[in-house]
Amino acid sequence: MAYSAGDAILDDEYNVFVGSTSDPFGYNHFAGPGSGEYGLNQSTISTVSAGDAIAASQWNALFTGIVNIGNHTNDSITSVSVSAGDAVAIASALVADLASLAAEVAAGSTSATAFDTTAVGSSTNSGTFNGTSTIERSVTFANNNTMRAFFNAGGKIRVDPSCVTGIDGSKDTVFNDLTTTAIGNLDIAAHASTRSGSGETLTTNGLGNGFHDLGTGYTNIIKLTSDNSGYTSNTVQIEAKLNAAVGSATVMTVKMTSTDAAADTTFTAGNLSSVPTNPNEAPRMTLALIEVSPNDTQGLAADIKTASNAEVSNSTS
Repeated sequence: MAYSAGDAILDDEYNVFVGSTSDPFGYNHFAGPGSGEYGLNQSTISTVSAGDAIAASQWNALFTGIVNIGNHTNDSITSVSVSAGDAVAIASALVADLASLAAEVAAGSTSATAFDTTAVGSSTNSGTFNGTSTIERSVTFANNNTMRAFFNAGGKIRVDPSCVTGIDGSKDTVFNDLTTTAIGNLDIAAHASTRSGSGETLTTNGLGNGFHDLGTGYTNIIKLTSDNSGYTSNTVQIEAKLNAAVGSATVMTVKMTSTDAAADTTFTAGNLSSVPTNPNEAPRMTLALIEVSPNDTQGLAADIKTASNAEVSNSTS
């Protein structure tokens, strides 16, 4: 129903504000465990029984929760608290506040600013390669509600690819350009991914994919092809997958595939001056993962972080 200032609020209407799991969503659905793109895994608020009077403390628990989530999402909140003995009437802003916060969470809290940035693991090839380098790393959350809340609160898994230079000037340059320069930091967020770098040829654009778009098979995030002369068949691709559907997943795995498909150069005894010792070898590749995790400095009850990380595979051919 529609509300306006001065309308009395019945117990069942209060319960809608607190516990509705359909539009218009109640506080518990977007701030509690929730489901899908809703849920920040915060403490829920109790509903009331039919015929119960609604105490000022119950209203203030709702208002406090709303303000806290508003602070984290940087959403403007206009609901106010009440005192014992006040005649509680609907504040016209309450419904709008709940709807606005639900939309913020569903979008992945894109205006939130309270985050910690922590390295969560790095893998490097054991040697150079002349075909394909594949590295997979995973991050694991304590449970599915924590994983979903991490991304819904604005958290990101940052992919930081690079290579170990010093093998071959040309191929070092190619793969450094593809990773450090063109990809830079690749942030996988709730509904999309972004790269801080630029350049090279964007062969496959999957940047519209975020956590909520992933399944149990690999989804492309980005594939770049070198624009360096003589190496335009060399590529780097980043993909990601979950260990279950979004509502049940606890693990994200990120894969980096680097391909050296360029024709190799052969030098003879007469033209070895000032050329690399291993002209056909591509450099060792590095896949590092970083968590940009929501912290408790602006309204959340606690930091939301990963529980562990691991190398899944590391091979060259």
